[in-house]
Amino acid sequence: MGDPFGNVLIHLSLAELRRLITRLTDRRPTLVEHILHWSTWRRRRQHQARTSHYKRRGHFP
Repeated sequence: MGDPFGNVLIHLSLAELRRLITRLTDRRPTLVEHILHWSTWRRRRQHQARTSHYKRRGHFP
């Protein structure tokens, strides 16, 4: 799974879906673009961490 810029992301977890729904339906004014950007950034970093973790131990996901 990737984002519009060609980066690889992990799949949406149940926890991430809950977080997105909560943030998008929250009454506090937050830009939708900011919420989605944060989610994409977070999932990209999680993918990088997972890949690094496997490479470091000589495994491949």
